[in-house]
Amino acid sequence: MAASTQQLTADVLVVGAGIAGLQASLDLADQGKSVVLVERKPSIGGTMINLSKVFPTLDCASCITTPRMASVAHHANIDLFTLSEVDGIEKADGRFRASITKKPRFIEEDQCIGCKRCEEACTVFLEDDFDHGLGAKKAISIPFTNAIPQYPVLDADNCLLCGACAKACPTQCINFLQEPKKVEVDAGAVILATGFELTPMDAKPQYGGGAYPNVLSPLQMERLLAPHGPYGGVMRPSDGQTPSSIAYVQCAGSRDKSLGVPYCSRVCCMYAIKQAMLLSGSLPIADITIYYMDIRAFGKGYEQFYQNAKAMGVEFVKAKVARISEDESHNPILRIERQEAGTGPEEVQHDLVVLSLGMVPAWKPSQGGLIAVEADTDGFLKSPSMKLNPALTTIDGVFAAGTATGPKDIVDAITDAGAAAMAAGNYLARTQPTPAGHLP
Repeated sequence: MAASTQQLTADVLVVGAGIAGLQASLDLADQGKSVVLVERKPSIGGTMINLSKVFPTLDCASCITTPRMASVAHHANIDLFTLSEVDGIEKADGRFRASITKKPRFIEEDQCIGCKRCEEACTVFLEDDFDHGLGAKKAISIPFTNAIPQYPVLDADNCLLCGACAKACPTQCINFLQEPKKVEVDAGAVILATGFELTPMDAKPQYGGGAYPNVLSPLQMERLLAPHGPYGGVMRPSDGQTPSSIAYVQCAGSRDKSLGVPYCSRVCCMYAIKQAMLLSGSLPIADITIYYMDIRAFGKGYEQFYQNAKAMGVEFVKAKVARISEDESHNPILRIERQEAGTGPEEVQHDLVVLSLGMVPAWKPSQGGLIAVEADTDGFLKSPSMKLNPALTTIDGVFAAGTATGPKDIVDAITDAGAAAMAAGNYLARTQPTPAGHLP
């Protein structure tokens, strides 16, 4: 017998629990608004919880994100749904009706105590998506150490159904027959904080991304730099050796019409510089080179951050990288053409290469589903009046926050979230004078 659909009424529905979605939810909840926050991944925190440190302060990313995650999880005015997809949102009579599918974790959340005994008992190892394929996880596991909520997820596609996890569970909360659950939310306003994705590693096949083991994505390098990373330090995936020469290839996924990403993604220069500075600290004798077309250090303190990196010995080479190959030892070989020296093409070898990938929207209106807002020419959500309020979308009562509207850094994403929360609050005051609260 199918489970009944859960019904909720809220002031605001927030889609996406990255740093922008978390901030917008907290701003609204602290004003007394009821919020339903939906995240498609098993844990909240978005991309930021995946980072080691942030630029230009080099503060711990987790130290900034985790308190917000905890505040959201324990706030009385926020209903949190993780591992959940918004199937669609429709507007009628001035309110929004959202249909949500809560996917099965194959555990009973109200019985789970997060003891990890199921994870310890499991004998199936899989690639860890939190470590972007560099580490391993069990077929049933909590997504990462400081995940919220602290519930494991069972990978039904790779589970052997041996029952070891169920036998080890002290509360008998493993449920192999768990089905998806339906939730319907009636909300007065909607905030889309759908976030971004990086351009695919293999978008430029001439760079060998995804084919060569020592050509990494920036998020893979973030995990290597993290103190709780998969290798316990910066090592080459091919052989576990410590690299003595590391290169960054800028604009590897941006400013390229052939990829459909003609725009600058804004943060690529800065995260490459940040990682280069961290590498200089962890590998003081390593040579670090950044191949760039233009350095765009646009924010407060960013130019000084760039100058500090040069003072630390990071080499900046203005050059175009035509292609990347590898030798028999999996050492990447870059074919470059220096732009200032006036010399011809040359080949340089490095132990490790990081492709500075660009940002593309995680959800595009052209993909359908969700809600029929309009997109701009770059695929991100369109704001009809950037000067009036960048949080506005083409549907009254639907607001956007963070990188849903375009590439931006963490500071701007948080500022955006505050603007979206304020706009949603003003909209509710104008159209929904009586607080929604929760249905009995």
